[in-house]
Amino acid sequence: MDFSEGTITIDGHDIKKEPVAAKRITAFLPDNPDLYEFMKGIDSLNFIADLYDMPANQRTADIEKYSDAFELTGNLGSSIGSYSHGMRQKLALISAFIRRPKLLILDEPFVGLDPTAAHLMKGYLAELCQNGSAVFFSTHVLEVAEKLCNQIAIIKNGRLVRCGSTAELVGDSSLEDVFLELGGER
Repeated sequence: MDFSEGTITIDGHDIKKEPVAAKRITAFLPDNPDLYEFMKGIDSLNFIADLYDMPANQRTADIEKYSDAFELTGNLGSSIGSYSHGMRQKLALISAFIRRPKLLILDEPFVGLDPTAAHLMKGYLAELCQNGSAVFFSTHVLEVAEKLCNQIAIIKNGRLVRCGSTAELVGDSSLEDVFLELGGER
């Protein structure tokens, strides 16, 4: 569905006028990413790197950095079809991180991750933000949103019911309390 008013720009690229440029700097990971199960993990990462014309030295360094951190290096030679859900999630995250996107959109990114991988991911999300990127993610785990996010939007029945800085929304309460009050569930 196309929008009829306003503009959306990502790092200065209007998504209607420069869709390819905007997509090149955006990464999106759904809650259950579709991966080519017939490919080996390393082939999938190289495929993504090829699509985005990543320099060979950056590609190699980033694949090594993230696959070592997520303890996936030993499995990169195996077909993705043999991966567990958590391994697939890690591979999808690595494929996004190696691109160094200016905008990273994640849907329920913590599902299927073990505590160590979730902790690593939080650090890498913070690193992206420190390097000038924006991270937008949906979650039902309100404690995670409260601890990680500096801006929060609460959506109910497809409508934006509240948004602002985490400090403004939460105040002396908790995000869970705010959510329950807005939702009329209290």
